[in-house]
This record gives sequence, C-alpha cells and structure tokens, in this order.
Amino acid sequence: MQARQDEAAESGAWQGALFQCLKDADVRQVPYVPDAGHSQVIRSAHLDPAIRAYPVTTEEEGVAAVCGAWLGGERSVLLMQSSGVGNCVNMLALNRSCRLPLLTLVTMRGEWGEFNPWQLPMGQAANDVLKLAGVIVQRLDQAELAAETVQAAGRIAFEGQVPTAVLIAQRLIGAKSFDR
Repeated sequence: MQARQDEAAESGAWQGALFQCLKDADVRQVPYVPDAGHSQVIRSAHLDPAIRAYPVTTEEEGVAAVCGAWLGGERSVLLMQSSGVGNCVNMLALNRSCRLPLLTLVTMRGEWGEFNPWQLPMGQAANDVLKLAGVIVQRLDQAELAAETVQAAGRIAFEGQVPTAVLIAQRLIGAKSFDR
C-alpha cells in the first residue's frame, strides 16, 4: 500500500512538471482520449482558463483536431494511449505531407507489468509504427526527465513543424489492474 502511495506522489510531481511544459510552450488546446495515465494532465488542462481541453472519440479525430488548432493559430497536444496508435496511421500522413506539427503524449500499455493481453500487440509495436509513419519518437522512462523530454519534443514539433511523440513508459505511470 505504501509503495502505491509513493508512486502516486512521484507521479503527481512529474505530471505537474509535464503540464507546466505544455503551458510554457503556449499550448492552448488539449484533445484527448480519456485515459487514467493522463488523468492529472487532463484535470489540470480543464482547470486552466487559458486552455481548452476536450475529449475526442478516436485518436485519429485527435490528430485532425491538432491540425485544425495549428491552422487556426493555436498550439495543441494530443493525449492518448498506445493502444490507439494503430488508429492514427493513415491520418498521420496529413501531418507529414503538409508539415503540420503534432505533439502527442502517449501513455504506454503492453509493457512492464501488463495484465491485459489485448494491450500487448500495440504496446510492443507503438514505437515502430509511429516511426514508420514518419513521427519522431522520444521515450520517457524516468520521472526526473519528464519536463526536459516534453520540452524538447515540443520544440521539435512546433519549431520543426513535424509530428513528434513522447512515449511515457508503463513503468512510470504504473501497471494497471482490474481492481484500480
């Protein structure tokens, strides 16, 4: 029980730093597919009057929302889970072909401590799928590197106008189970 509480406290600190990086990068929109791994960032975005946070029904809808935000003069970040990466493959051609930036934060499943066999295939393939789709991929494995990793990925995405993903390791967010 104490280990879970310690994990939650550590998770809160790095997720707070991650959210601050998004604010510092002038992110104004946060489309997301609901996910417990992103819950603190989603809550923070909803509470911030300078940011419009909204759920999307599919990950590819989120890619379109990010493109629309950029065309409308705003920066955004797409929050999703690794199981949704496969849903985005065709849509990512829009970002690459039109040089529209994409910053997406992807909470990983199908890795460390996974209990759900349905999460394994895309969790194991997400990195390669994104790279094959032309997305620059950064991996976040350590809480203390959250801020600098997201800051660097945002700079690549927004200044380079290329699709960029940060894969947030399952070990960092914690393994899920049916009882929590």
